[in-house]
Amino acid sequence: MITARHILETVLYAEDLAAARRFYGEVLGLPVYQEVAGRLIFFRCAGQMLLVFNPLLSAAQISAKGPPAHGTKGNGHVCFRSTLTELEAWQKHFEANGIETERIVDWPDGGRSVYVRDPAGNSVEFA
Repeated sequence: MITARHILETVLYAEDLAAARRFYGEVLGLPVYQEVAGRLIFFRCAGQMLLVFNPLLSAAQISAKGPPAHGTKGNGHVCFRSTLTELEAWQKHFEANGIETERIVDWPDGGRSVYVRDPAGNSVEFA
């Protein structure tokens, strides 16, 4: 039986791509891989990609040769892996950048998650 091994990319949606660029590029430090003004921004994250699409435009099919139209309504979620030491540094970094920590969850197995929101309202977790 064949089994999926890794997630190559994660997609979030944001109408204000300039705000998303500042949050993911400047606050989280992810390098921009590709950008099409007003339509999409692709960020590198280690060996994976974080794609941020404008949902108003990604829901429309551009060409029969490109990927199919897609989009969502409402907030998405992404989680970045972090050590406990890094979580403390992230909390300080968010505070210094005026980003409110929405919630901290201590999991029964000893793990911890720190949740913030990006400018589009997507849930961004560090665990």
